[in-house]
Amino acid sequence: MEVHSFVYMPSLELCEQSVAAPAAETAPAAVNTTIHGLAVTDKAATDKLAGDKPAVNADHGPAAALPVSAEPLASAPVADEPATKAAENETGTHTVPVPAVRARRFWRVSTRRLIVLASIVLGMRIFVGEASVVPTASMEGTILVGDHLFMDKLLYGPEIPLVHWRLPMVKTIHRGDIIVFHYPRDPSETFLKRVAAVGGDCLEIRNGVLFVNSQPVQEPYAVHHAPLHSPQESWGPVVVPDGKLFVMGDNRDNSSDSRDWGFVPVGNVIGEPMFVYWSYDAPTARWLDENPGHRITFYASIAENFFSRTRWSRTGRLL
Repeated sequence: MEVHSFVYMPSLELCEQSVAAPAAETAPAAVNTTIHGLAVTDKAATDKLAGDKPAVNADHGPAAALPVSAEPLASAPVADEPATKAAENETGTHTVPVPAVRARRFWRVSTRRLIVLASIVLGMRIFVGEASVVPTASMEGTILVGDHLFMDKLLYGPEIPLVHWRLPMVKTIHRGDIIVFHYPRDPSETFLKRVAAVGGDCLEIRNGVLFVNSQPVQEPYAVHHAPLHSPQESWGPVVVPDGKLFVMGDNRDNSSDSRDWGFVPVGNVIGEPMFVYWSYDAPTARWLDENPGHRITFYASIAENFFSRTRWSRTGRLL
């Protein structure tokens, strides 16, 4: 109820000033004082000056005595900025500068984006594809030393890290496919060869000609340098066990393959090359040299001779 009386007070005073204007000459107006933002109505002074005559309202009769309100006025003065800062210091609050807030927000967003990007790149490398370089000449004629390949892994049952589980392989391997696989004698090494025969095939090499199931195979990609009486040009016959692959390099006279160390389990296959995204002309010894100092020198020479020794005609070549 006190709040209602305080709200009604301004309208009552306005009504008295507008309707009872003639009476203002004989009855002095109520004395209002404002002390430090508090509206105070001195009723005793008003009654004394008006001869104890209550003000009459034409519509509502004698005006009710206005209560003394200790509520602050609606429009309190606005404190300036220095005062606000002083108050903040007294109360122990601290205002963070806007540039600091923006910098913190920028680094938070940037860190989140980097984490998402790294997750995408890692996921693609594990499950979709991987880039690799060919350091040897066993596939020369089709793939050259220094070719950088993008390898498809998705269709060959990629391995889940840590738990070493493999997703199911959805692609069937056929004769003539170029595959990437773990070397059977040392799974830490990765080889790149062409499939010559699959499980159940009878394979034989006669004078450099490949026979599968007694039928000669046309191999326009095969490169022969050794004479026909070389042991590598005559080999077999042999039957490939189920679940195994017989692989050979296209450079038949300079390739370590199934003729030397036997069959490749199908489970060792991890992918196939799709295309050459960059090819740099450098010898095998430079690609295989693991000496840190020599590696730094080699990378410096690549930066220096990038345009002159890059095989631009091989960029984007499908395999």
